[in-house]
Amino acid sequence: MPLGRFLEISIAASDVAASLAFYEALGFVQAPVGEAWPHAYGVVTDGRVSIGLHALELDAPVLTWSAPALRGRLDALAALGIEPVAARLDDSALNHALLRSPSGQGVQLLEARTFSPPALVPGHASKLGYFEEFAWSASTAGFAEAQSFWEPLGFVAFDAVSSPFDRIGISSRDVNVALYDLDLRSPLLVFSAPGMAARLAELRDRGLRFASRVPRALAAIGAAMLEAPEGTLLLLVEEGALES
Repeated sequence: MPLGRFLEISIAASDVAASLAFYEALGFVQAPVGEAWPHAYGVVTDGRVSIGLHALELDAPVLTWSAPALRGRLDALAALGIEPVAARLDDSALNHALLRSPSGQGVQLLEARTFSPPALVPGHASKLGYFEEFAWSASTAGFAEAQSFWEPLGFVAFDAVSSPFDRIGISSRDVNVALYDLDLRSPLLVFSAPGMAARLAELRDRGLRFASRVPRALAAIGAAMLEAPEGTLLLLVEEGALES
């Protein structure tokens, strides 16, 4: 895959310890991290998705890949007409580059891994259910443009659907992404499970914070948005609710 191997969803967290505690309480497991970053950094995973919590400013969650031989990869991307908006390529720090999709989603490439996967028992899952996709807001007019950006990078775009709302899913071996034609204030980490209503009731009983405003199309399918301490929105839906 031109991007390398998917590593994490990188998120800014002003209080990394508080965010780690939040995710661990939901069944995520901390991963051992290295010393690649000068700032405080922690990682949690449910075995399917890893969330990197960074004590630095990021304008939004960023999709991050481990990309050995980064210079060569950037040359290959340039041949596809994809240029980084920022890059650091020297011997004094971890080499990295930032790309942006046509809709503005950040894609980060790191020359080396920054954590080691923890040992998880087979079938391990968080209380949120199955991680489906990373989604962000875009109008249907941008769906074809998104497809032309992601497919040369090793993704496969499915046909856009209009039910329960306009959406296009774009899949790879490591992570699925999607564009929703909804008014979202920030990207979503989307989880599904059978009996989600009962899970939501349990999470609310624990006093966890949910977004007060949910787009009407999501509310209509019984979805809810759990808010992490650092502000990440976790969309929780019934299994199969996003299928047309």
